[in-house]
Amino acid sequence: MSYKGWFTPRNPSKYKGDATNIVYRSSWELRVMKYLDEQPNVIWWASEELPIPYKSPIDQKVHRYFPDFIARIRQVNKEVTVVIEVKPFNQTQMPKQKRKTQKFLQEIATYAINQEKWRAADLFCKEHGWQFKIITEKELGL
Repeated sequence: MSYKGWFTPRNPSKYKGDATNIVYRSSWELRVMKYLDEQPNVIWWASEELPIPYKSPIDQKVHRYFPDFIARIRQVNKEVTVVIEVKPFNQTQMPKQKRKTQKFLQEIATYAINQEKWRAADLFCKEHGWQFKIITEKELGL
């Protein structure tokens, strides 16, 4: 999951934001971008365009979280707005280790921050009548 680049949409009119400045940070994000760009049921989409405030459990300060994607999707009898975060499954689970190594402590801090970001995003979405989804390699079929 460790490569990045620039995405050029085939359907730039569907992109909300600067369609010449779309960056992916993983092959998984690239896969989701292609899907959002090419699916006819996707009305519009954007990448890292939505700031959501959250309070960090580490420094107790308010920061801004930019979820990977937001999309408006046409379903059978309605349209829904979905905010999407793409993460490896192991980063959605509490780290498990017996010794308190530096790496383990960093994983715990990252997990705690992510949990607060996702809590804030879920609340933000509920307040707006939207959905929040975390997509992992399992949902991508990898």
